[in-house]
Amino acid sequence: MAKLYFKYGAMGSSKSAQALITKFNYEEKGMSVWLIKPSVDTRDGADLIRSRIGLEAHACIITPEQDIVRAYRAAGRHDVIITDEAQFFTPAQIDQLRQIVDEEDIPVLCFGLRTDFLTHFFPGSQRLMELADSLTEIKTVCACGRKATVNARIDGNGRIVTTGGQILLGGNDSYVAMCHRCWKRQIREQEGQLTVEGY
Repeated sequence: MAKLYFKYGAMGSSKSAQALITKFNYEEKGMSVWLIKPSVDTRDGADLIRSRIGLEAHACIITPEQDIVRAYRAAGRHDVIITDEAQFFTPAQIDQLRQIVDEEDIPVLCFGLRTDFLTHFFPGSQRLMELADSLTEIKTVCACGRKATVNARIDGNGRIVTTGGQILLGGNDSYVAMCHRCWKRQIREQEGQLTVEGY
């Protein structure tokens, strides 16, 4: 029986690599994969999914206005759907992926972030947490050795940013995966420095 999967992790946890390896594994068995990504993710090119370890593949772009059920049916029958950066899909689009699982009886594997740089759910991720049959955390570590759960946004000087819009595309130059303890500690230290510098 097909399931909706959400495989989530912090920045740098190799989510894209795992999505592409999963695609390869299905195709190696002669199965057809519909690889998709939200149009907002343009870091590596509009239709390209690229991992930090060098794996890459072209994907079908889904805009926020698109109905994924209709797009899937127009693309033709596939054995599995794999999505990268699933946090950027709208909640309605996550419902559509759930509909495909239920009505077409094919698995949908969603890879993405759970929370943003302020530890708040992305709307798409929240809906996945509510609807997915299977939730799997892809773990990575903080510099201190603890499990990283926070996608800390940093500026050009390596200082943690705590204001701004939810979506800011970037890689290692813009984000660092940290444990919550280190994230809060660095914010407190920055605030202390600001107070001292302000006198």
